[in-house]
Amino acid sequence: MWSFAAGSNLSTSTSFNAEKESRKNLNKFYKEIRTLKNVNMAGRQFGDEGLFFLAESLAYNKSAEEVDFSGNGITAVGIEAFDGILQINTALKSLNLSGNAIGDEGAKCLSDILVENVGIQKLLLNSTNIGDEGAKAISDMLKKNKTIRTLQLSNNTIEYSGFASIAEALLENNVLRSLYLNGNYGGPLGASSLAKGVLGNKTLRELHLHGNGFGNEGVRALMSALSSHKGKITVLDIGNNNITSEGSLHVAEFIKRTRSLLWLSLYMNDIGDEGAEKVADALKQNKTISTVDLGGNNIHSKGVSAIAETLKDNSVVTTLELSYNPIGPDGVKALCDVLKFDGKIQTLKLGWCQVIFITGWNCRCRYFIYNLHFDLIPMPSDSLFLKGAICLARSFKIINESLTSLDLGFNEIRDDGAFALAQALKSNEDLAVTSLNLANNFFTKFGQVALSEARDHVYEMSEKEIDIYF
Repeated sequence: MWSFAAGSNLSTSTSFNAEKESRKNLNKFYKEIRTLKNVNMAGRQFGDEGLFFLAESLAYNKSAEEVDFSGNGITAVGIEAFDGILQINTALKSLNLSGNAIGDEGAKCLSDILVENVGIQKLLLNSTNIGDEGAKAISDMLKKNKTIRTLQLSNNTIEYSGFASIAEALLENNVLRSLYLNGNYGGPLGASSLAKGVLGNKTLRELHLHGNGFGNEGVRALMSALSSHKGKITVLDIGNNNITSEGSLHVAEFIKRTRSLLWLSLYMNDIGDEGAEKVADALKQNKTISTVDLGGNNIHSKGVSAIAETLKDNSVVTTLELSYNPIGPDGVKALCDVLKFDGKIQTLKLGWCQVIFITGWNCRCRYFIYNLHFDLIPMPSDSLFLKGAICLARSFKIINESLTSLDLGFNEIRDDGAFALAQALKSNEDLAVTSLNLANNFFTKFGQVALSEARDHVYEMSEKEIDIYF
């Protein structure tokens, strides 16, 4: 019945249209699940009711292998929609429920369901308000589930008790390969508990433990376990864990012993120069680690000099992250003096390293000129100065056969620097750069035109395409 009250008919009509549109979208999503291989429904906000409608399409689905339901307002109530569905679905390999507040109750419900699932290999439950009770339920499920290889539980509220539960699961599970527990509340006790599980597990390959407040004591326990570990850990992230130079000693001992680690992150700790020296000395004895992240560790020129000396005889490390360390021009000089003739660095990150003097930039430019293995060098957002830009431009004219992406954003290069870079692009017939970020460098239309013309010239002469971002 229509009402004659002011605005009431409009309100009813709007509500009806919104509901109609919602049903239309759900029907569309339903069809996608039944027909597409990879289904991305992140952030659609269909909620619990919508999930009950969509989950039904997974029952006998044989198409969808990856389904992303992240950020949809799903709660523990909605998780019940999977009951009777995931137990019989064998096609689905990846399920992403991150960003939904399912909490411990939702984790318990999902775990009970997944005990009988034989298809899902990757389960993402990041930022889902899961605490210790939810972690225990998931751990109990892992003791029985034989298919999940990747488990992500980052940015939840899991503390010591939850870490202890996960450790128990690791002692019985022989399938899990990658474990993500970044951004939880493990603390020293959590690290010690987890260490026991890691020690008795031979299948884990990746451990992501960033931001858990382990401290030196927790890292000591974890490194001791990894050093005696019989498995083959290839990726280890222990960034942002309050590790100082004292804790770096334990990390260094592990670096010396490991024969499988390929990627190591100590990002945003506080190991300082002393810690950097310990890590550098350990890398002399390591033959496997190719990526080292020491960003944000209060490392000065002294610590970087030790790292540079290690790279003289190390041909394994190809990616080195040193951003957010006050290494200054002296630190850059120490690196360049070594890297222009030695080492195999392809990716060097020195953003925000207080390299603001011309001497530092000139040294870096000489590294460009001599080193053939260089791949990517992000510049800090301090003033690059015109001379620095011209120096870099000159290096383009000589070599850089592997440099494919260069980021010079936020460096006040201005038009004169743009002209120099444009001339360099035109002069180097063997240029490998395909992406050049020059955003926020105070160019006028003249500088932009010069670079655009240089880009077109390169394409006309060699059919090489260069993406330039202003």
